[in-house]
Amino acid sequence: MITKVIKYTVLSLGLTFVLTSCDDLVEPALENQKDLEALEKEALSVQRLLENAYATLPAYYDNSDYATDDAVTNQKSNPFIKIATGGWTSDNGTLSVWPTSYAAIQYVNLFMQTREGQRYVKNEITNALLTRRLLGEAYGLRGIHLYYLLRNHAGFVSDSPFGVQLFAEALDINSDFNISRSAFEECVAKALEDLDQAVALLPFDYGDVTEVPSKFHDITSDPSIYNLVMGNEARQLVNGQIAESFRSRLLLLAASPAFSQGSKYNWADAANAAASVIDAKGGVSALPSDGITYYDGNNVTVSTEGANSKEIIWRSNRETNSTTQESNNYPPTLFGNGMMNPTQNLVDAFPTATGYPISDSRSGYDAQNPYANRDPRLDIYIIHDGSTAGVNNSIIRTGSKSGSNDGIDVVESKSTRTGYYMRKRLRMSVNCDPSATSGQDHITPRIRLTEIFLNYAEAANEAWGPKATGSHGYSAYDIIKAIRQRAGITDTKYLDECAADKDKMRQLIRNERRLELCFESFRFWDLRRWKADLNETARGLDVNETLGVYTYTPLNNVEIRAYQSYQNYGPIPQSEVLKYSNLKQNDGWK
Repeated sequence: MITKVIKYTVLSLGLTFVLTSCDDLVEPALENQKDLEALEKEALSVQRLLENAYATLPAYYDNSDYATDDAVTNQKSNPFIKIATGGWTSDNGTLSVWPTSYAAIQYVNLFMQTREGQRYVKNEITNALLTRRLLGEAYGLRGIHLYYLLRNHAGFVSDSPFGVQLFAEALDINSDFNISRSAFEECVAKALEDLDQAVALLPFDYGDVTEVPSKFHDITSDPSIYNLVMGNEARQLVNGQIAESFRSRLLLLAASPAFSQGSKYNWADAANAAASVIDAKGGVSALPSDGITYYDGNNVTVSTEGANSKEIIWRSNRETNSTTQESNNYPPTLFGNGMMNPTQNLVDAFPTATGYPISDSRSGYDAQNPYANRDPRLDIYIIHDGSTAGVNNSIIRTGSKSGSNDGIDVVESKSTRTGYYMRKRLRMSVNCDPSATSGQDHITPRIRLTEIFLNYAEAANEAWGPKATGSHGYSAYDIIKAIRQRAGITDTKYLDECAADKDKMRQLIRNERRLELCFESFRFWDLRRWKADLNETARGLDVNETLGVYTYTPLNNVEIRAYQSYQNYGPIPQSEVLKYSNLKQNDGWK
């Protein structure tokens, strides 16, 4: 709630929802609070304002996939079931970032207000460099949080496109909270302004160097000083490529059908924003060969001391010796709770190894052997009947008559509802057996390079067509070809066919995005910005075997979706609307 969150942020730097402890930020004073005059004198407290803005960043895995045509969950009390089946209201805070992101913006604005004249370290040159970095981080964080506010809460009021409230300065108890939402386009422009400032102030990437980048020569050309501030120790803080990646996300949102009516920003803008990252990485050839399994293998091994693999642009802290993902999502025979149940809808979206959709007569798809000769990503990302999984490569049987606890609906809140389990995000070397538990290190991305490639492909196709390149050296066709070939689909006949038709290419690009980013919390937001069908019923498949004969029984009504058309856009929290007369709710929400 904005009243409590923002007012109390000014009065107390220790919000209950902030993930890091703030107990050491302030000294006891009146009501254990420190006023701004005292805060201005304490550089450490000023820096920690930004730490709180980092701590409130939305999680990458929000599991909103449960509320899409890609997955359901066996956890019957999960709030996404209510959201997907007709119970989504403006009082439901599951998808709201209103309190956390506004608190983060308040932290950033406080930092902006109190940073002048701060001495963070004794050395003047080092202090000047650190001052620049912190300011760049602040602009970046504010732009990032504004992006999330727009993604989750922008919409239409009386058929006019609106964003969110814009607060340019830190608020106190005397500030006016009852202000109107700004136009969507104005909010996008403000977020872009902040992100552009971050790009101008920060290095593209952090890391120790032997030669200082020229943009910092106005402060120092000494690598030893530069490395103290911008070197390895700064990894995973907001940098230039992170800010540019969020520009790509923001402009893709603004150009998409859900918001294009209220935006001067177009598909070419979105394509150019994605290309700025791709070009800096080395073009199409920079697509990492192991990016498909960003959560496993070398991608995790190299992610030490803040380093990233080539696939990861930004990530959260590395989890050491963890079993959390596996405990939540392994099948029950592997001592998991099987929470993420992929749908038959998603399984059917994977083409055959020839690259043709399974609905195409040229694909070679065999309904009596449905998992054979398929896109290799199917077996990498989804556990189906007959898959092997876990430390012992155990065979998983998902049929309701299989006699296994992995069978459909056999064990409540553990067995699959669809006949499938998620494999992506999981490391098969983790053992969840209570008698022999062994974990592995895990990384969770905030941005993957593959996402930026897909952003470009979508925007470039819309702006210039499948094979045109704009001002760049590659087209939507080139990007999708690289992504499919990395996956093991080397036959380009179907891709070439799509490249002759912009509309057909659009569907292929959207499907590739669905496959590459499945279970990474994109589908929920993608369907909305595309204004696509939200009500595709979640389906499954019951596979059973008797004396070597397999039967495949469709489960056509695993979970019926009940979204309303206005739910393409999320609500403003109703508690806020009731408090402030100038804060209007999005159309349709009550």
